[in-house]
Amino acid sequence: MSQRPTLQNGSRRAFLQWSAAAAAVSAFRIVNEPLLAAAAVDRDLQHFPPGSVVINANENPLGPCDLARKALSEIIPEGGRYCWWLKDELAKSLADSVGVKPENVAMFPGSSEPLHFSVMAFTSPSRSYVTADPGYESGMHSSKFSGARVAKTALTKSYAHDIPAMLAAAPDAGLFYVCTPNNPTGTLTPHSAIEELLAQKPKGSVVLVDEAYIHFADLAATAIDLVKAGQDIIVLRTFSKIYGMAGLRCGAAIARPDLLEKLVPQGGGSAMPVTALVAASASLKHEHLVRERKLVNTTIRQKTFDWLSSQGYSFTPSQANFFMLDARRPAKQVIDALAAKKVFIGRIWPAWPTHLRISVGTQADMDGFQSAFAAVMKNSTSVSYSLPARPADSNCDYFYADGQMFPRA
Repeated sequence: MSQRPTLQNGSRRAFLQWSAAAAAVSAFRIVNEPLLAAAAVDRDLQHFPPGSVVINANENPLGPCDLARKALSEIIPEGGRYCWWLKDELAKSLADSVGVKPENVAMFPGSSEPLHFSVMAFTSPSRSYVTADPGYESGMHSSKFSGARVAKTALTKSYAHDIPAMLAAAPDAGLFYVCTPNNPTGTLTPHSAIEELLAQKPKGSVVLVDEAYIHFADLAATAIDLVKAGQDIIVLRTFSKIYGMAGLRCGAAIARPDLLEKLVPQGGGSAMPVTALVAASASLKHEHLVRERKLVNTTIRQKTFDWLSSQGYSFTPSQANFFMLDARRPAKQVIDALAAKKVFIGRIWPAWPTHLRISVGTQADMDGFQSAFAAVMKNSTSVSYSLPARPADSNCDYFYADGQMFPRA
């Protein structure tokens, strides 16, 4: 009779640790499957009234480029296949485009998944999660599943991540999250600051740099060169923003292979929508796409800034497709009043209670916003507004915004 193989003590401990992590992640995925699917907007606002101006979720109103649309049409007959090779081909194309090796790139359905998986992999009850405030909150919600303490630090006066404050806030840090351009301010954190963070961070910790909006800004600010240098850094990229593919779900983590491997037990390495893969591949082949769309966004954003300045309002010096506007009154009042005029803008960040996040839409969108905003700000009467609750799950304990889940108040 053959003897059953046994695990050595070290292997057994590793297996048990992996099993515990896998169980936690399994529960995380079950509870958050809609989150991982990354719904683009608050689920209560899925169906906006006809004629609405929808500038609430940092989406690109231009949608996929023509090359991507052609690729989408052509792949439909293969929709019944997994087409694994398309994922490898896209990883290689993306690697070539940013100057890294294919083994430095892992593809995901959007960049939200590798963000969540990084939190699960590198934080714990003894390793904190460090982020900016205001900042993108998604990782903070993931930390509830890893059991990590969340350390939030205010932005600097120039709206960058405050690296000395982040280091001081968590000597036990497992993961530092730097979103640049930052959501919701649209402002950059200098490359030198990220270098400083890497040089001074606690041993064994990882820096996660979210570059979801980098194509709207100065591409020279990217941290991918630090990946090439072998640093403890993961850079996130997505096709959701400048490439106009938020609903198609395609993103990537770029890092050393050993860091990417730590994301695999968290759920990485799964099949991806073939539509996303071919649309992303086609988009990378569009030589002038990023430059052209950056110009469109910059032009419309600057016209909006000029108008706001003429009206006496201040806003963050955004380099992205959104910005924060100081309404000088409780933000919810303005959000509700604009919604009553069928103009839907972003949610509230408690750290800045009078600020509104405005996504940059088409010129027609921004003209509609300006008209409604001017009317609202002349009226001191507060307005309460909400769309009818969805009958199927109106008692749900969570809502979804920007592809992430939030507990209802």
